[in-house]
Amino acid sequence: MKIKIKVAQGLASIIESQKIRNEVFVQEQGIPLDLDLDGCDDNSYHSLAYGNNQVVGTARLTLIENNKAVLARVAVLKDFRGLGIASKIVKELLLQAEKLNVGKIDIYPHEYLKGFYETFDFKYIDKSKVVGNHQLIKMEKILRS
Repeated sequence: MKIKIKVAQGLASIIESQKIRNEVFVQEQGIPLDLDLDGCDDNSYHSLAYGNNQVVGTARLTLIENNKAVLARVAVLKDFRGLGIASKIVKELLLQAEKLNVGKIDIYPHEYLKGFYETFDFKYIDKSKVVGNHQLIKMEKILRS
């Protein structure tokens, strides 16, 4: 299956992104909807993965002050996992961050994803909060100082 990745801003990308996140985070993982809908979508870049003529994965890059960003909300539909889609989504947002001259990216993934993000040179900082039954950690990647 051919996967196409598109990075976009705006209402259409937000709607598609939220559909995927609702299915993965809210329905599948039991994360409260209000935690996912945190008000950051409007000011973010959304990476969308297309396969089989539908959106099958997403992630978000939110710019914050001082040339920093937060990469979050990486989600792939269950039937499309194990195909490298999450890696492609993350790579596209890292390229977008470089184009935007972002100096540092923070992420707060599930603890079991530490090794996955280390493949992108994210460094483990510490344990973060527990959301639902999920232990989150803080990691960061320095792009430029």
